[in-house]
Amino acid sequence: MMWGLKHKRRWCRRKAHSEALLHCWSVPYPPSRTDWRQLEFLVVDTETSSLSAAEGEMLSIGWVIIELSGIKLAGAEHYLLSTNHSVGQSATIHQLRDCELLEGIDRETMMCRFLELAGGRILVFHHAPLDIAFLNRISCELYGAPLLLPYLDTLAMEQRIITRRGTTLPKNGLRLANCRKRYNLPDYPAHNALVDALATAELLLAQLSYRAGKGKLTLGDLL
Repeated sequence: MMWGLKHKRRWCRRKAHSEALLHCWSVPYPPSRTDWRQLEFLVVDTETSSLSAAEGEMLSIGWVIIELSGIKLAGAEHYLLSTNHSVGQSATIHQLRDCELLEGIDRETMMCRFLELAGGRILVFHHAPLDIAFLNRISCELYGAPLLLPYLDTLAMEQRIITRRGTTLPKNGLRLANCRKRYNLPDYPAHNALVDALATAELLLAQLSYRAGKGKLTLGDLL
């Protein structure tokens, strides 16, 4: 993954017109042999007005940082984003109302802070394709290039773990709450970006501890 991202960055560097994005790309990552406990992760969740990045907007974003295999709660951040359209029926899921988003920050302010923290860290999502699609759309619109940052997907990781166990995946078994139950993690309310980011961070640590119990686990193994 890392080699492929570096190659794509070289090609996109000519199009990218953002010091924030270019600086984020310039921050080095640890060697591939680095043990997972020495890695830093930025665990992210978003709430959106649609499941399609081409049609919807990002409404909120939350993240927490993992350092030395521990969650830094003091570094947790949550932002509402100003939007150009009504949230519509999506409000029944995330409970965000148009009036609340009037006080939201603009996308560029959010992205500058996100990129400041993302450099040198591995991004983590639960069901990454959706979050990455929205973040890439914003990055392309603002900066002329996608994020091109390494990331892990706890949903995909859990699917691989279950497959290797040879067990049958139950219906909705890859939802965040159901994945957490398999590691005896507590129930959290869903569809708040910061709470879901924290829930994903706890799931990641449980998954990595499980995998590392079968031997050393490095950055190269993860990516």
